[in-house]
Amino acid sequence: MSSTVVTNIRTLVTNDPAQGDGGPLGVVEDAALVLDGERVAWTGRAADAPAADTAYDAAGRAVLPGFVDSHSHLLFGGDRTAEFNARMSGRPYTAGGIRTTVAATREASDDELGRNLARFLAEARRQGTTTMETKSGYGLTPEQESRALRVAAAHTDEVTYLGAHIVAPEYADDPAAYVGLVTGPMLDACAPYARWVDVFCEKGAFDGDQARAVLTAGTAKGLVPRVHANQLSQGPGVRLAVELGAASADHCTHLSDADVDALAQAESTVATLLPGCEFSTRAVYPDARRLLDAGVTVALSTDCNPGSSFTSSMPFCVAVAVREMGMTPDEAVWAATAGGARALRRTDVGRLAPGAYADLQLLDAPSHVHLAYRPGVPLTARVWHRGTPLAPLVP
Repeated sequence: MSSTVVTNIRTLVTNDPAQGDGGPLGVVEDAALVLDGERVAWTGRAADAPAADTAYDAAGRAVLPGFVDSHSHLLFGGDRTAEFNARMSGRPYTAGGIRTTVAATREASDDELGRNLARFLAEARRQGTTTMETKSGYGLTPEQESRALRVAAAHTDEVTYLGAHIVAPEYADDPAAYVGLVTGPMLDACAPYARWVDVFCEKGAFDGDQARAVLTAGTAKGLVPRVHANQLSQGPGVRLAVELGAASADHCTHLSDADVDALAQAESTVATLLPGCEFSTRAVYPDARRLLDAGVTVALSTDCNPGSSFTSSMPFCVAVAVREMGMTPDEAVWAATAGGARALRRTDVGRLAPGAYADLQLLDAPSHVHLAYRPGVPLTARVWHRGTPLAPLVP
């Protein structure tokens, strides 16, 4: 291993309040940081930087932690271009389109699923994402779900069992039997490959009692719960997530005052907002300002999936959150980095402080604010993942 000092940084976002200006982003101006192997060894002002084996000149640009994308669905076959085109022509989105992807995924080979996943992970990394969670949920049989998770585990260490995405077509007339499958043989087959258990708690998917059964069974197998909650309507998802100590309640689009209060009082449940989904379905955006003002911990994620949010771009989600959801640029950047790490219960990513993984991105801009200021512009110039620099994207 060797050390590298990245110097001549105009603006360094550390997400360490003890650094720099003392705010949540821990911004250090005219900064440097030292990478030692796969970890951060030092951060501070460039004038105070210690010696290292090699040096990299950031040329007055901004450096921030790699994005932490805590919610995606990348294990699938086919696409849903026709559905998107129809929806943009006036047909509203419902959860039923998932069945189209289920059929295509079951037909895909392991190699096809793996290549697809690797392609999307690489696509996200080029845009600054260095940690990405992904889920099963398009197989809906013990064999299909477990093979999806096995493929995922070969590419990322944040893997979620989502057998309870929708009721499998074969069980359309007996959802109780399907819940029994999800909490029994399917869970047994999938638990060895997953860290998390998730459920789509929504009308047309799983009700509160069914969701509780799924999450409780997963917890008994050592998986940590997270919940697709309150995406299409108000319901029990958010409060169930808080009650069961879920790491995150994801979507949080339609919230009652009681839901917001529950999230504000939660010790460990993050509200993960997915603006790409609302953008792609022409739905109402979640009210991030309401959550933040109530003291809720908020994360941003892409929800990259073939049906309702086919984007892997965290910069896009940051820009939409600022423009449409009432977030400041600082809040959105924190939510896309440290917030995502909180939603994954990670302290080794989403920040640039000694001991954290050396996951960082260099922007072709002097400040992180440009992520919202210049929407749609590919600003990520270079990415380091666990100390290893990827091919430069911008000279």
